[in-house]
Amino acid sequence: MPDLRVAPAPSSPAVRDRFRRQGRRDTVPELAVRRLLHARGVRYRVDVRPCRETRARGDLVWKARRLVVFVDGCFWHACPTCGHLPTVNGAWWAAKLTANVERDRRTDAVLTGLGWRVLRFWEHEPPEQVADAICRALGR
Repeated sequence: MPDLRVAPAPSSPAVRDRFRRQGRRDTVPELAVRRLLHARGVRYRVDVRPCRETRARGDLVWKARRLVVFVDGCFWHACPTCGHLPTVNGAWWAAKLTANVERDRRTDAVLTGLGWRVLRFWEHEPPEQVADAICRALGR
């Protein structure tokens, strides 16, 4: 298994620049969902660790209601519908994406074990449907 602590060299300057610009929060899908929720009067916390037992930071968090929402990127979280595996450094990327998915499942298990409700959505899901599901979970 490749060492995931050290990323391989980028295949080109364009790839390097694209990955450097990749944000961890405030992605286009997250912002679309947040706008819809805000317009509906739903308030939330952004990019927050729901509890000390996990390092994961929820994209949207309601601590009092023990609800955490993750809007997962299709590439980084290995979407079965539209995720893909790069051909350059394929073994490293396969291990990296598998580790990301395993970390997500561990996070889900820790949070649900502590009484949290975890909602995960893919970035390609329509924001209106995501906002509707969140509102249902909040009882709105």
